[in-house]
Amino acid sequence: MSLKKPGLVPRLLLGITAGILTGLFLPVWTGRVLFTFSHLFGEFLGYIVPLIIIGFIVAGIAELGSKAGRLLAGTAGLAYGSTLIAGTAAFFIAATLIPLFISGGEAGETAVGGLEPFLRISTPPIMGVMTALVTAFIFGLGINFLRHEKAQTGLHRIAEEFRAIIVLVIVKVIIPFLPFHIAGIFANLAATGEVFQTLSVFGRVFLLVLLLHLGYLVTLYTLAGLRTGKNPFRALLNMIPAYTTALGTMSSAATIPVTLQSAKSNGVSERIAEFVIPLSATIHLAGSTITLVSCSVAVMVLNAGQPEFATFFPYIVLLGVTMIAAPGVPGGAVMAALGLMSSILGFTDAQLGLMLALYMAQDGFGTACNVTGDGAVALLIDSWNR
Repeated sequence: MSLKKPGLVPRLLLGITAGILTGLFLPVWTGRVLFTFSHLFGEFLGYIVPLIIIGFIVAGIAELGSKAGRLLAGTAGLAYGSTLIAGTAAFFIAATLIPLFISGGEAGETAVGGLEPFLRISTPPIMGVMTALVTAFIFGLGINFLRHEKAQTGLHRIAEEFRAIIVLVIVKVIIPFLPFHIAGIFANLAATGEVFQTLSVFGRVFLLVLLLHLGYLVTLYTLAGLRTGKNPFRALLNMIPAYTTALGTMSSAATIPVTLQSAKSNGVSERIAEFVIPLSATIHLAGSTITLVSCSVAVMVLNAGQPEFATFFPYIVLLGVTMIAAPGVPGGAVMAALGLMSSILGFTDAQLGLMLALYMAQDGFGTACNVTGDGAVALLIDSWNR
């Protein structure tokens, strides 16, 4: 009888534990081995991020080409507006509350000093993040336009295959080796004496994120209830099957069949549900945005930074675009957002590693918030199209 492979979250927790024990109790050279891997892996992540952006965005925009214009515009506008408002609200709440339970620089300057890798190799990306975004939009919109002229284009097939390659890299390379990357980061934190403060911060931020998810869903369904006349809490209860499924799959795309069934149980017409739910699974990312923004504020405060809305607003605006089509892959949202964290927020490799650990530990909850919110979007769109 074969043993079932543990899920990502248990493996991440194991990586954190192994890194802490290595940094605290084992010889320094063992910590340096782990930290060497983290350095090399971090360089690889920096290289692959622009390719992730291009792979997700080009194919994601191209696939919108065959949708009905008015319905597409309404759904996309509502989904993006919801994501933008959720991220903005999360910033102001997190920027207000997080400094109350995290002292500025509580964990010191993460990854300054401590362990040194045995080997340093630089693997610069083939293009910058903003260059990748512009390139992705040009090709995505271009393919979208050409698809109106032809049923299928060679470029569209190339975009789909390129995205399949990127997904393969994430699923077969990045996700399996991520626990080792996290282990190296926490070995360094343990060696510098910062690890327990960081873990304490993790728990408090995790609780805040869950409360923000809940508050967002209650607000969104209350608005939908006011528009449709339905009981918002009854509508939320009807979405529980989709929520629990997303917790396990950590993929909005994989949860679509259950989300569809839950949305229909709320009285959404079959035509609207079968259009809005699959589309929202790709472009409605409010839960993921809440998590990324809150965790980014925490990491910045943890390292004595000062979160400012002028800095975070471009980050929030681009998150909703950068993560297009990423929800089909567990952890895809944070992978696509890494470039924005480094280019806009100025995060270091170590800070990006902390973001990966924070986000991946709750990825199922962020996805569950996304798909549950899709049900409210479907209710609103259905009410406008009756």
